[in-house]
Amino acid sequence: MEELFYRYNPWWEEKYAPKGLIERLKFLNLLKEHLASRQVIFLTGLRRVGKTTLLKLLINYLIHEKIVNPKHIFYISLDDYHLKKISILDIIDEYRKMHKIPFEEKIFLFLDEVGYKDNFEIQIKNLYDSQNAKIYASSSSASIIKSKKPYLTGRNIVIEALPLDFDEYLKFKKITIKKADKKLKEKYFEEYLNTGGLPEYVLTMEAEYLKELVDDIIKKDIASFYKIKNPKILEDFFMLLMERAGKIASINKLANILKISPDSASRYLKMFADSYLIYLVPRFGKTNDKILAPKKIYAADLGIRTFFTGFRDIGSLFENYVYLKIRHLEPYYVYENEMEIDFLTKGKSLVEVKYNQSLKGKQKEFFEQISAKEKIVVNGISDIDKLE
Repeated sequence: MEELFYRYNPWWEEKYAPKGLIERLKFLNLLKEHLASRQVIFLTGLRRVGKTTLLKLLINYLIHEKIVNPKHIFYISLDDYHLKKISILDIIDEYRKMHKIPFEEKIFLFLDEVGYKDNFEIQIKNLYDSQNAKIYASSSSASIIKSKKPYLTGRNIVIEALPLDFDEYLKFKKITIKKADKKLKEKYFEEYLNTGGLPEYVLTMEAEYLKELVDDIIKKDIASFYKIKNPKILEDFFMLLMERAGKIASINKLANILKISPDSASRYLKMFADSYLIYLVPRFGKTNDKILAPKKIYAADLGIRTFFTGFRDIGSLFENYVYLKIRHLEPYYVYENEMEIDFLTKGKSLVEVKYNQSLKGKQKEFFEQISAKEKIVVNGISDIDKLE
């Protein structure tokens, strides 16, 4: 096990200078904010969104900025086949023994893909209760993170990493746009809407990358995890979801198209949401409306959406982008008398997205009638700052 540990932790025996890692300050700063707390930090999000890179950047920060002893930093990927039969507790015990680190000395643990370990919740609770350890753990499954309760109630914070936004995309592409070049910015933005924000794909633009990613999620994170014998039905279901991104999803319609039961359609929808391939937005209203009314669907990554549906309906893609920008504000959609407004955030900001268009007629009247703390019409990329 010693050789394996050293492969995962090169900073133990050489100067750590990670190459090719581009900082995403928004999420890296969130991770840094919680360094001094006792809380377990769960980093979640879509596969290949850059969770491991963020953990490695935080390790780099600890070594070079906080001057932490490198041997007090332990990173391990728990989906490694060699660790299949070894518990998290035994792995950490072996690590401490290897470097002769007593329990009272503080260590920094980075447990990547923690969901691959059975009973990870109670093992992490045991580490939290019995050792002087700051724990960061990652997972690509929302359902796994949700299942951690009640063991870690009050002991954890969840941070979700999203695909690159437009500003990050420009940074990754090493593109600088002058303020005078407004039209150029719009051109690059439409390229971004087509490409999406998965870091590796943005850098390589390899045609099969997105297909392989979705295939992996469907087969490993959904079909295998939930023991679904026919992955083809999941592939067809995902195509329907991408075609309906930005629209209200009727469970009955999805079920009828695929000739499956509404119960199955509802379960599949939750599975895709838990894998972070899609997001579901509830309707604003009383508790029953929020729970029972059909949800709106948005793609987690625009590149995945356009790969499967083609680059069309820029207005809908832009609305999807706006959703991703305000997701942390917990938005609802508003629907009444067959009229719809895109978003009403928990903080009562009303947002309607109209790419290069304006609000008109009955929808404008409806927008003006709704009570809100502030009202924002987003017409294009220059309006995004209004949402911050």
